[in-house]
Amino acid sequence: MNAMEISLTGMDVEWQRLEVIAQNLANANTVVDRLGDAYQPLRLLSGPAPASFSAALDNAKNPDLRGVSVYSVEPQNLALRRVYEPEHPQADSEGYVNYPGLSHSAEMTLMVKTARSYEANIVAFNTARQMYSKALDIGRRSA
Repeated sequence: MNAMEISLTGMDVEWQRLEVIAQNLANANTVVDRLGDAYQPLRLLSGPAPASFSAALDNAKNPDLRGVSVYSVEPQNLALRRVYEPEHPQADSEGYVNYPGLSHSAEMTLMVKTARSYEANIVAFNTARQMYSKALDIGRRSA
């Protein structure tokens, strides 16, 4: 796998992470229903793209780079956020409404970090493209 393909896998993973963050932010103020069912904030888990076991053994000294991949999208186990809103139609007998226990500022921070990672992959992609182009130019001149 070449450097451009590796950067593309990074961009794909970070784009999916941004989609999960956007979904969390969109549901941050979703009210928990009376049965206690609430929106579960999600977190995307990613890491090195897995290689087959035999390929890993064959390439132990010179590993084949495969980029990154999404392992899973899993719900976070966060406590509910209780807000005193006695006029709200979903308020309990004490006047509290339950919302997902999502930290808006933490999600926004993660969104900025993810956007920066996406941008870094774009820069790496463009740098690799320029290097490959220069190598082709050098090859043409020497032939």
